[in-house]
Formats: sequence, structure tokens, C-alpha cells
Amino acid sequence: MPETEVKEDQSCGGNCDSCAVSSCDASEQRPGESAEDFANRQLLTKRMLGIKHKIVVLSGKGGVGKSTIAVNLAVSLSIAGKKVGLLDVDIHGPSIPTMLNLEGARAQSSGNNSILPVEMGALKVMSLGFLLENKDSAIIWRGPMKMGVIEQLLRDVNWGDLDYLIIDSPPGTGDEPLSVVQLIGKMDGAVMVTTPQDVSAADVRKSLDFCRQLNLPVVGIVENMSGFICPDCGKETAIFQGNNGEIMAEEAGVPFLGKIPFDPAVGSSCDKGAPFIYHYSKTETAKRFESVIKQILDREEKE
Repeated sequence: MPETEVKEDQSCGGNCDSCAVSSCDASEQRPGESAEDFANRQLLTKRMLGIKHKIVVLSGKGGVGKSTIAVNLAVSLSIAGKKVGLLDVDIHGPSIPTMLNLEGARAQSSGNNSILPVEMGALKVMSLGFLLENKDSAIIWRGPMKMGVIEQLLRDVNWGDLDYLIIDSPPGTGDEPLSVVQLIGKMDGAVMVTTPQDVSAADVRKSLDFCRQLNLPVVGIVENMSGFICPDCGKETAIFQGNNGEIMAEEAGVPFLGKIPFDPAVGSSCDKGAPFIYHYSKTETAKRFESVIKQILDREEKE
């Protein structure tokens, strides 16, 4: 699928019917494209124009804490005063509702086929989990159906104006992250999550290559579960051998955003639906999260 590239222009008011920006890919109907598909593509473009920064959180391997990083990244940006949306595109295992204690929440329609995201304070959240009647139902879909649902979530969810849209994608380089990148087109980039071990690093290198092939910038690499900080003495002890996050960042020539220690409170806060960065803001682990967020915000200021 061709990318939808929207070049920012001061003359663009988000009204495709009267648009004078010829460089915008959504300004003209493509050969062979139906009127319905063209209208849907224009609507998706309008939605994305209201979002300043779009960041996808990726990992080549499951179990590295990618969703935990995505949730705490979104909450941290919200605490920093930014208008933030969090989109969960993990079709088979949407965990964001659980992590934010929103399992009973349901998305509502607002007319004109628009879907309103679930609001948690200033944070707007959308997940396939908000559309399922039974949270234990298995989603057995092939690629085209996944892409169709992801397109609908990007096109029909009325995010309004946002400073950041954080997208939590499932592990690997398959349908979900590919659909996100192709449908959105121009993005700030990807935050890559790994752990210190070689087995994790090998898979994350594939995600780095995924970004290279799709011309998706890498915002930086986060090494999660990087040591254990004793709550009594403050001493940090390595649990997994390796230092692969920093090494990979240096090899790939991308920023290394930092190391997040293994902290039992992170796991328990996810199970309770209480964002760690908010409820444990005084801990050393939270300070490491804050350092990662600061680098992302500094990157915004330099643009």
C-alpha cells in the first residue's frame, strides 16, 4: 500500500474539499480508487493533521515490557501538560485496558461514524478491548482484517487536537506495525524496547531493520529490566547479563534513551491498573522513566 504522506503547510486547514496544497497525497483521488476509499483516506488524513507528534512503541520480542513503556510514556507526557492519546493496536492481546484499570470501559459513538476514545483524566485511550463484548474472546483474524480494523481505529476515532499519539504495537515486524506505518505515513518515529540479553537484542535488530526499510526514524532505544535496585540499600544488581541496548544504539547510530530497572512495583501497578510513573513518582525507577521522557521532549523542542 502506498504511504499517505501529508506535508505540513500553513495553508492546510484540514478541509480537503477546498484544499490548495497540491503536495498533499490526499488532495486527489488515486487511479482505480473508489469514491468511498478516497473519502476514507481523506478522513484519516484529517484526523492525523490534528496530531502534532506520532510515536509507535516497538519491540522485536514479546515479554520485554513494551506495553508498560508505552503506558508510562503516555502518562508521563500527560503529566508534563501535553495533550496525549494512547492507541493500542495489539489485536490479539490488548493489555492497555488492564494496565489503566479500564477493562469495563466501552467506546462510544459520536455520530458521523466517529468513535470517542475513553478518557482517563487528560489522557485519551483507544483499544480494541473497548469494542469487545467479552474480554476473553479470541480474535482469529488474518492480515487484511487486522489492517482494516487498524485503519478504522486511526480514521474513525475522534482524537481531536493532540500533542502526542503514542501507539502500542505488538511484538515483531508483522501486520500491525506495518499497517500503522503505511497508513499514517509521516511519523516522528519509533521508540524501541529491549532487555539486556542477547536473545532480545537479536530480535530488536530486526525491528531496527524494519524501520530502515520503511524510512521510519528511530526516536531511541530503551533497555528495560536493566538490573534490580534494592529498595532498602539502593544498590543496583544486574539480573540479566549484557548491555545490549546501549551497544545496539551505538551500532545503529540512534539515541540511547536509558535503562529502566526491574522493579516489582511496575508489575503490581500494571496488574492494579495504576500507572507506575504516577503512583511511584519518587522512586529511582520513576526517575529513569522521567529521563527518557525528557529526551523525547527535548527532541520536540529542537524541531
